[in-house]
Amino acid sequence: MKFFVVIVFCAIFLSVSADSDNMQDTCPTAPGKQSIFFINGYPCKNPTDINAQDFKSTKLTVAGDTDNYLQSSVTLLTALEFPGLNTLGLSVSRTDLERDGSVPFHSHPRSSEILLVVKGVVFAGFVDTNNKIFQTVLRKGDVFVFPKGLLHFCLSGGFERATAFSFYNSQNPGVVNIGGVFGIDQEHIKNMTRSLATGSGSRVTNGDEL
Repeated sequence: MKFFVVIVFCAIFLSVSADSDNMQDTCPTAPGKQSIFFINGYPCKNPTDINAQDFKSTKLTVAGDTDNYLQSSVTLLTALEFPGLNTLGLSVSRTDLERDGSVPFHSHPRSSEILLVVKGVVFAGFVDTNNKIFQTVLRKGDVFVFPKGLLHFCLSGGFERATAFSFYNSQNPGVVNIGGVFGIDQEHIKNMTRSLATGSGSRVTNGDEL
C-alpha cells in the first residue's frame, strides 16, 4: 500500500512540475535521430561526440522576415533547433517588429517569458485571470515579464524597427494563439491588440506607462 501511495505521489508531482531537472551535465539533441520511445524531450548525442559547437547558435543574429500582414517575425529556438538546450529547461527567441508591427495576443502554456528590448520602442502587456491588463512602454535595455500561461502581446511603439529577445524557462514553451483557437482572423486580432494602447496610432515620445 505504501509503495502504491509513493507511486501516485510521484505521478502527481511530475504532472504539475515544470521541465524535469537534467540527470547529467549536458545532453545535446542528437541530430536526425528518431527514438522508438515517446520521451519528454529529445534523444541525446553520444557523449564522446559532444563539442562546444553544440552549445552555440548563430540563428538569432539575423533579423527575421517581417514582410507579412503583422509586420513582425518571431524566431524561436528550442532544443530541436539548438541542441545544447536539451534537458536544461531553457529556450530563447528573437522578435523583430517594423514600425507598425505587432505580435498579437498569445500564451505559452509551459513557460514564463522574460522580454529584453535591444532596439527601438515596444508596447508590451499581459492580461491576468482577473481580466486586469498590465501594459507598459519598453525601451532599449528594459526588461518585462510575461507570467506563465497568461495572454500577452507586444507592439512596435517607435519610429524605427524594434528588436527584442525573449528567454523561457522551458525547452519547449508552446504557443497558443487565440485567433487559431476561436477562428478569428488576423486583422481583428491585430486591431483588438492595438486598441489596448491609449492613443492608438500615435507614437511614444515620453513617459513610460500607456
